[in-house]
Amino acid sequence: MILLTNLIKRYGKFTAVNDISLEIPRGTLYGLLGPNGAGKTTTMRMIAGILRPTSGTVSVAGFDVVAEPMEAKRRLGFIPDRPFVYDKLTGAEFLRFVAGLYGQSGPEIERRLDELLELFELSPWKHELTESYSHGMRQKLIISSALVHRPEVIVVDEPMVGLDPKSARLLKNIFRHFVDRGGTVLMSTHTLEIAEAMCDRIGIVFGGRIAAAGTMSEIRTQTASGNASLEEVFLKLTGGVADRELSAALGD
Repeated sequence: MILLTNLIKRYGKFTAVNDISLEIPRGTLYGLLGPNGAGKTTTMRMIAGILRPTSGTVSVAGFDVVAEPMEAKRRLGFIPDRPFVYDKLTGAEFLRFVAGLYGQSGPEIERRLDELLELFELSPWKHELTESYSHGMRQKLIISSALVHRPEVIVVDEPMVGLDPKSARLLKNIFRHFVDRGGTVLMSTHTLEIAEAMCDRIGIVFGGRIAAAGTMSEIRTQTASGNASLEEVFLKLTGGVADRELSAALGD
């Protein structure tokens, strides 16, 4: 599970994340939504241990990310929005390298990386340098690296970017299978249709705060939105451009 308690991140006088508290239990696929600059990526990087909170706490699978970073990170798979790989490593070497960071090696890891490369249709490029990989192939390799050590929690920022429709569907199925077996997934996306279709619960972030959170039914109740779609609720909470403003801007 993921537990955020009074989480704050400041850069000088600017507050990027402003007192967020959130509990995401085991067996949940949670969508974190918000406009650009809302604080989503900053929050995810604090959960992953990349950024240190100004105040508040982050717990992953029962371990405090600041006080017990190695234990927390051992249970976490992080998929960033930009797929960074080492160009002079092959796909297989990259996965071995990542597994080694978690202290895992040997025949079991070799079987695991073969399974993942096959799953994402990267086996033909197993021994090719990643500098020859397309953006989509790099994204699939990064996803594989987040799964190679069998984490309990996955944190993923814009998971579908660069993936073809077949790979995107595969990733959706992987996430659903993962949470059905008791894992936890926290996913950030700008594609509201994906969030509404995939996520068990949703949190909408605006101005560094949680503006609404829960199931779609609960969010509609919180925002008095009737049977509105997620897009309509999102725009209501985040101040989306009204049709009349759009017409004025376009000179209609």
